[in-house]
Amino acid sequence: MDKDLKYIGQSKKLIKNRTGYSISKLLEFLEIEYNYDNVLNDSELSIDFKIGDKFIKIIENDNDMNEFKIIQERFPFVDMIAIGRSSYLGKINEMHNIFLFDKESKQVGSIFIEDPSLSFDYAHILPLVEKCSIIHGHTSTVMVEIIGEMKNNLVIDFSEAKKLIKEALYQIDHKFFINRKYLKKEDKDHFFIEFDGPKGYFDLKVPKYTTYLLEGEATVENLSTEIIRMLADKMPENVQALGVYIYEGVNKGAHILSYIR
Repeated sequence: MDKDLKYIGQSKKLIKNRTGYSISKLLEFLEIEYNYDNVLNDSELSIDFKIGDKFIKIIENDNDMNEFKIIQERFPFVDMIAIGRSSYLGKINEMHNIFLFDKESKQVGSIFIEDPSLSFDYAHILPLVEKCSIIHGHTSTVMVEIIGEMKNNLVIDFSEAKKLIKEALYQIDHKFFINRKYLKKEDKDHFFIEFDGPKGYFDLKVPKYTTYLLEGEATVENLSTEIIRMLADKMPENVQALGVYIYEGVNKGAHILSYIR
């Protein structure tokens, strides 16, 4: 293991890690003098390499990263670059620093699934939107993006993902969507929906088995969120986020991206 090895740089000084040792060998090859393990201005903050008036900070762990950020805040005049593991890419402004890819770092990937069979038909009412405040329907196609840590070079098997998406869409296909807040009462078989909208007063008696009550308005954005909710618990543990695109007609739709863990 890297932590069990000892690296000796110029002047027989102990180098903390393999990345530091590689930098020291590069500097020595280029015949560039450096000082190693430098403490900043009576503080307890250290920077690995000092070359003239410039510094290099090695990022190997969370403590190194936090120390780097503190140095940036407390000593903004210090001309410093970070070199570290790819797992810290994005936690520091990578445009001004260097991150080395290593196979042990977790890789995050995404796949998207778009297929003509991933569609559903539905009716809805949007009482707060004048044009859509009467019952009307759509046939919508769906694309799902699945984001997570790679396992065996996969986020999730495409066939398994497609199966889960189809199961979710089956539950909402040919349903009437309405905000739960418009529910006035219900009996064994029916919901009684009432609201006063831009097109007048609506008093509806609808079968329960064809109605889907939503928390919030029955917008395409909220339908995307509902599909994410339905899929979230069925995703393997490595999946971190889901994105759902719903196309509502030609050249219009919505995309919701949500972390699920």
